[in-house]
Amino acid sequence: MDTLTAISSRRSVKHFDPNHRMSEAEEEQLLQLALLSPTAFNIQHWRFLVVRDPQLRQQLRQLSWNQPQVTDSSLYVILCADLQAWNKEPERYWQNAAEHVRQWIVKAMADYYGAFPQTQRDEAIRSCGMAAQTIMLAAKAMGYDSCPMAGFDYAAVGALIRLPADHIVVMSIAIGKPLQPAQARAGQLPLSVVRLLDRFPEQS
Repeated sequence: MDTLTAISSRRSVKHFDPNHRMSEAEEEQLLQLALLSPTAFNIQHWRFLVVRDPQLRQQLRQLSWNQPQVTDSSLYVILCADLQAWNKEPERYWQNAAEHVRQWIVKAMADYYGAFPQTQRDEAIRSCGMAAQTIMLAAKAMGYDSCPMAGFDYAAVGALIRLPADHIVVMSIAIGKPLQPAQARAGQLPLSVVRLLDRFPEQS
């Protein structure tokens, strides 16, 4: 499937065939593609928690307003972010660069993130958001549908998955074979409403 078709046909599907499972090769391919998503400074904040344990999935479903896609999808991934990734062996993100480039980038990371916890959080969420879109488009191209999810108890989910103190849960994605097509698009805003030129209008 070409990229434009994947974008235009990707929809959020909530009812998946619970008997279908992705192969390990498909899962590996999907997550390898996610690794190609962009991140500032190439920090790669994301951590992809793949939930396979049926009992754990059932517990997560209860923390997600009993949404069926948590248990019924072929693949359920919780996207977490390491807020301190910028400070954990940062040289590794630029290991293939020239030494002077690596040194400059590592210092720039510290200057940009070190004293700014809100920036650390914002950047980590941006990174996971871009990775999530890559996952969903790649899944569509591979013949699967997906559903991005934010409707769950974040603190309780974090406790259940033993989330480290310096990580956050950003969102989750359910991926699988649909039992029924997605609902018709509810109402997309026209481009004329969301596209602005140069500046926002003056506020009265």
